[in-house]
Amino acid sequence: MIKFFKHLKALNESKRFFREKAAQGQPLCIMDDKVFKLMLASETEDSKEALRNLLSVCTRREVTEVKVLNNELLPVYYNAKSPRLDVKVTFNNGEIANLEMQIDISNDDLKNRASSYAALLQAGQMKKGEKYKEVKRVYQIFFLNCVLFPESSKFPRRYGLREEKEYDLLTENLEIIFYEMPKVENSANDYLAKKIGIESFTKDEKWCIYMKYRHEKIFETLINELCTREEGIMHAEKQVTKINRSFRKYLRWMDEEKNKIDLWYKLKNARDEGRDEEKHNIARNALTKGFSVEIVQEITGLEISIIENLKN
Repeated sequence: MIKFFKHLKALNESKRFFREKAAQGQPLCIMDDKVFKLMLASETEDSKEALRNLLSVCTRREVTEVKVLNNELLPVYYNAKSPRLDVKVTFNNGEIANLEMQIDISNDDLKNRASSYAALLQAGQMKKGEKYKEVKRVYQIFFLNCVLFPESSKFPRRYGLREEKEYDLLTENLEIIFYEMPKVENSANDYLAKKIGIESFTKDEKWCIYMKYRHEKIFETLINELCTREEGIMHAEKQVTKINRSFRKYLRWMDEEKNKIDLWYKLKNARDEGRDEEKHNIARNALTKGFSVEIVQEITGLEISIIENLKN
C-alpha cells in the first residue's frame, strides 16, 4: 500500500507537470528541469549525440565521447552544502562539464553559484597524493531564461581567471559560460519577419533558440527547420519526442494502477460487510480488469471454485 501511495504522489506530480507543459498536445518545454535532464542525460543514442553536439558547441572544441556522471557534488566538509547538478559529464580524457538550466530569475546569486560549482568541479577531481598539474579542465555552463548582464548584448559570456589589468589568463583549466537566452529573441523575431534565415544564426544561437522556443507555436516553422538541418538538435528532438510518449504511457499506466486499487477497496468493503452478491459482481469486474484468481480470492474470501465459475 505504501508503494501505491508513492505511485499516487508521482502520478499527481506528473499529471500536473503534463497539464502545464504538454496540455492539448503542446510541445514539452525544454527549459523545465525534468525535460532538460531527460533530453541530455538519458541512456539513449539520441540523448548521447545531442549532449555531445551541444557540449562541442559550448566548449568550441570537438567532443568525441561523453559520459554522464553522478549529479551530486561531494561536500568539502561534514556540514557543507551538497548541490545537486542538472547534467554533470566527463569527456575528452577526463575533462568535466556541468550544464544547468535556469528557467527564471533566481533569488540567489547566480554568479556566485556558477563560480562555486566550478570550484567544486575542480576540487572534486583530486585524490590524495595526486599532483595539481593533473587537474583536468572544467566547464560550468548555465542556460538562463533571464538576463544576468543587462549592460551588454554579448552572447554568450565566457569567464576565466585573469589578471586585473593585463588580463592574462591564469589557467585554461576553468571556464564559466553564461547563455542568457532572452538575448536570442531579436534573432528569432528577425527570422519570423523573414529578414534572415537560420544560416545567419551562430551554433550557440541555434541551440538556445531551440531550447527557449520549442514549446511556442509561433516559432514552430523555425524549430522544425532547426530540427531538420542541425544534426545535434535533430537528435535532441528525437529524444524529447520519446520523453513525450513516455509521459503519456506512464500516465496511462498510473491510471490503470489507480483503478486496480479502487477495485481492491471495493472488494475489501464487500468482504467485510458480507455482501455475497456484490462480492460476486465486483470479483467478475476485477477478473476482467486483469486481477488474478489468487488475488481476488485473497481479497474477497471467496472459494477458488466460485471465482473460477465467475470467469465463465
